[in-house]
Amino acid sequence: MKRISIYYISMLFVLIVLSGCSQNADSKADIFQYKNSYIGDNSAVGNIVNQLNDSNELKQISLHTKEQPYGITLEYNDITAKSDKEIKKTVIENATYLFALIQNVDWVTFKFSANEFAVTKTEIQHWYNNQLDGFENEEDLKKLIKDHLNSEDSVNQFFRK
Repeated sequence: MKRISIYYISMLFVLIVLSGCSQNADSKADIFQYKNSYIGDNSAVGNIVNQLNDSNELKQISLHTKEQPYGITLEYNDITAKSDKEIKKTVIENATYLFALIQNVDWVTFKFSANEFAVTKTEIQHWYNNQLDGFENEEDLKKLIKDHLNSEDSVNQFFRK
């Protein structure tokens, strides 16, 4: 009887561990589970930022929530391996995701060792000629981003402000 109990307890333990692993993998896979988050929700904002490009190089996240317009400052470690063009594409893509997923964020500042980029929701939506909060899935948002990042002139135009 004791042997059977140990067997069932062991099997239950294995099932719990496996279900925990699969749940964690699913939660990381879909960034749109954080759609309609608010900038005051530190956990949601942190989870979004941790899934964006170069999140492994992120040094600090600052949420500016005391007065409107609300914003986020993302400070990165020295990313010397990336070209200026690649950094600009990262800024556009990461800002797009933040504006599409967080309801009340109005601006995002990206600080790199050599450069700082400030992006507002209004100017990026104007550049895309599209409202970002209307996107309901990652595939459609990725297509929009890809279509606009394919042209180096388009990227340079965005940063000419």
